[in-house]
Order: sequence, then structure tokens, then C-alpha cells
Amino acid sequence: MHGEYKVPGGKLVVVDLEVEDGALRHVRVAGDFFLEPDEALLDINRALEGAPAGTPAPQLAERIDAALPEGTVMFGFTSEAVGVAVRRALANATDWHHYDWQLIHEGPQSPALHMALDEVLTAEVAAGRRPPTLRVWEWASPAVVIGSFQSLRNEVDPEGAERHGMTVVRRISGGGAMFVEPQSTITYSLSVPDALVQGLSFADSYAYLDDWVLGALESMGVKAWYQPLNDIATDAGKIAGAAQKRLVGPEGAVLHHVTMAYDIDADKMLDVLRIGREKLSDKGTKSAKKRVDPLRRQTGLPRAEVITKMIGTFRSRYGLTEGAITPEERARAEELAATKFSSQEWTARVP
Repeated sequence: MHGEYKVPGGKLVVVDLEVEDGALRHVRVAGDFFLEPDEALLDINRALEGAPAGTPAPQLAERIDAALPEGTVMFGFTSEAVGVAVRRALANATDWHHYDWQLIHEGPQSPALHMALDEVLTAEVAAGRRPPTLRVWEWASPAVVIGSFQSLRNEVDPEGAERHGMTVVRRISGGGAMFVEPQSTITYSLSVPDALVQGLSFADSYAYLDDWVLGALESMGVKAWYQPLNDIATDAGKIAGAAQKRLVGPEGAVLHHVTMAYDIDADKMLDVLRIGREKLSDKGTKSAKKRVDPLRRQTGLPRAEVITKMIGTFRSRYGLTEGAITPEERARAEELAATKFSSQEWTARVP
């Protein structure tokens, strides 16, 4: 069995192993990480040898930590990263390079159609009819997008939304509200096979699926990191938030989408969103205006150029071919946009 895990912001960990009588055997750890002393690699292998095959990654990490000599230096990886690589080997997880990735970047769409396209395209990946897909959104109008489990009345001031011409829609993933203005927001979705995140905890899958974005931001002079559970942040503040939804199917698939603040009208946002004091204090800030630090200021680049650099980073890492929404996918999405995502029944399903 073979497992690989690219540590977000770090190095690649590779594990080859066998399972005999329910235990790990012939464990061999490798990678492009740094480790001192050299002999510690043998200690890692020996620590994993004989471990029950069902041992979770944190407990595998404990075995490794107990076996390492005092003063061991691990750079670019951790003992838990090794445990994750073991779990991915046991789960027959795939890697980014196992797939032919497709890019969809089309003209502006309505908020409801964006919600529907996420559901339809990810379902097609789950069914094995569509390759893994990176979709970059363009917005036809301003919107507030609330999470699947959020209370509509608690999150949105209807008078403020109407005053600013904002359409309110509910997405299929959890998480918090998104304040969207077409030229001030960068949004993308990844529709990926479930096998890509096998062996990862729910929390780890967030950082794993967005590691390429951190690389793209670094190429633009922005040092960013993942702030659990679902924020991308810098020293200046939050710049993006992610959300996920698992869909069942013959292959299974994960929808992972991210909204990034390229620019933001904080006064307008506060007029539309009902952001509670408890939420602000939880983020360690006194003002909602300080919670988000837009990419326009941090990069000094036009929005279109930021998107081009992001796509270029993904393509250079994993390969990416130009694709399109099929007529069948579009018809299904338009139907869902009209019957589900534009309906008050869905939007106010949590009043």
C-alpha cells in the first residue's frame, strides 16, 4: 500500500506498507522533508511497525514521538503528518496528480445558478461522469450567500439587503455568510473525488485542498496560512473563508468552495449582515471592518490578474485543461436554480 500527504505549507511525506494479521508491516517512510539525525527515520519506521491497522493518525503520531531520540529535528513535516500518510495508504487515497483536472471559468452567472452549478457539477464528479473540476465564479449581481444551517433572520437584515440590491441565497454547504459584490469578490469551487481526501480528518481536508492557494498568494507577495477550521489569513487579517459538502455517489465527491475578499465595502456589509458581538469577539477583534483584509490592498494587482495567477499556480502544480459546462449539466442547474435555490422554501428553511 502506498500513501502520500503533502503537508500544507510544508513537505511531502510518503509511506509504503503492508498489512498482515491486522497490523502494519514492512513500513517505509520517505519524502522531501528534513530530519536530524538521519537515524531517526529508522526510529519512525520501527515505531509504526506492528501498530494495529485501525490506529488513528494522532495515536500513530504518539507512537512516533515516543520513539524519537531527544533533540530530533523534524522540518517541513510532523509525526502526525506521517500518521496521516499511513491512513491515506490504508484508505487507498489518490493524489492530485492521479487526475486530469478541468477548469471552468465562464461569464457572470446569477447567485442562484452558482448555487445550483456547485451541486450539479459535484454530483457529476460523484457519479464518475465528470473529471475533478476547478470552477472560478463570475458574479452577475451582488448577493448574500448564507450557510446551509444558518438562520436567515439572524444573519441578514432584509431592509439592508433590499436597499443595496442584494439577492439572498442559501448554499448546500455549512459555514458562515458571504457578502458578495461582483468586482470585489473572488470565488472558486473544487469538485473532487472523495478518494482525494481519504485518510484526512474533516479539518485537515480544508488545508489540504487549499494548499495551492497559499502558494499562489505567496507568488503575489502575500504570506498566508490556514487558520482552522476554514479561514485563510495573513498578519493583516482574514482574506478568505471556505466551506465543504460531501455528496454520495458511485465515486463519492467533495465540494470545497472558497470566497476571497478582493475588495470590500465594510459599511455596506455591516448594513446588510447582522454580525453578532459574540462572533466578533471570538475572532479576537473589536470591529467587523478589521476582520477582513482585502487582496487588492495586499497584492496591488487587478482582480483579473489575481485570478490569472491563481489559475496558473494550480496548472503548474497539477495540470489543468480548459473545460465547459455541458448542455445537460446546464439544463439541470437552471432547473435547480429556479425550483430550489430561488425558492423561499429553501432560502428560509432555517427561518
